Amino acid sequence: MRNFDFYNPTRIVFGQGRMAEIDRLVPAAARVLILVGGASAEKHGTLAAVRQALGARVHATFAGIEPNPHYETALQAVAQIRAGGFDYLLALGGGSVIDAAKFIAAAALYDGAEPWELVRQRGRSITRALPLGAVLTLPATGSEMNDGGVLTHHARGHKLSFSSPHCFPQWSLLDPSLTYTLPPRQLANGVVDAFVHTTEQYLTYPVGGGLQDRFAEGLLLELIDIGPRILAAPAQPDYADRANLMWAASWALNGLIGAGVPQDWATHVIGHEFTALYGIDHGRSLALVLPALLHERRAPKRAKLLQYAQRVWGLTAGDEEARIDAAIARTRDFFEGLGVPTRLSAYGLGAEAVDAVVANLQAHGMVQLGEQREITPEVVRRILLAAL
Repeated sequence: MRNFDFYNPTRIVFGQGRMAEIDRLVPAAARVLILVGGASAEKHGTLAAVRQALGARVHATFAGIEPNPHYETALQAVAQIRAGGFDYLLALGGGSVIDAAKFIAAAALYDGAEPWELVRQRGRSITRALPLGAVLTLPATGSEMNDGGVLTHHARGHKLSFSSPHCFPQWSLLDPSLTYTLPPRQLANGVVDAFVHTTEQYLTYPVGGGLQDRFAEGLLLELIDIGPRILAAPAQPDYADRANLMWAASWALNGLIGAGVPQDWATHVIGHEFTALYGIDHGRSLALVLPALLHERRAPKRAKLLQYAQRVWGLTAGDEEARIDAAIARTRDFFEGLGVPTRLSAYGLGAEAVDAVVANLQAHGMVQLGEQREITPEVVRRILLAAL
């Protein structure tokens, strides 16, 4: 196992009926800006509950943070913070709102000319940020329990990730019942996102991280178990399934399963380009890429793919190549069974999209991807042509 540091300071407040506890989590003198996405938080009463919990504290709301949040929108929130003297952020929503809140928290205290530098430098230049709490409504990204985020700069056509220890939420409130109003598409995306977060840290090569492997396999098995049930009856939610989805999504990307082991993230980097160019949901962009990438990279990932085949899918019959083929096929079938297409043609895309994605990766300097740094633009092209 490789040397590693593990640090996660986020307090998790988990379970139903805990919204009033925001009162003890937020300093009494804080001036709070609540960050939300669309109208659902207000429609379903979640925003009203947050406001009630804040009590007499000075607070205001910034609404309109998009899925795959926009840099331009985040800057509007920064302007509101500076104009109103707000010193505490409360993100109410899913990963997009929390991701945006992390950037906003850092950008509000940034005194440089161009806050995009914080993202362009992948968070390395973030030296301070406003304190941040989160109320999670959409389990998927794990942003509620990590220090990273993703932001899209539409004027430049960039979608980039960033991270900084200054961006950990101080606390995150996870109430599984808040997922009851989510539409099937968002639930499916959340399952896929958590699944691929796990495989990015698991399907690489062995380094003796046995405990990390077992944690990762447990997460994958749980998602395979609960995902179809959640999607079979989205309007009749089971609390236990929703609780396990919410908790699995947090643990898939809170740093634990990736500690001391190699990590891939090529699926995410490639998927980000599909979102930036074509507006494809983040979870769906991952499902487009992963099966084809595993097939292309089956040689360097061989040992872990065989382990995945046996421990996750229970595949023990046939020769090694057949078991790898079957494991990749099961992965594709799992995504398709959730209603998440895994072929570019299902999104109306063809070979022209392959060219565009490869060109964008080259423009962004993303020319050596994966745990071995061997996924070049030409390898990406083969992966995506296989996903047509």
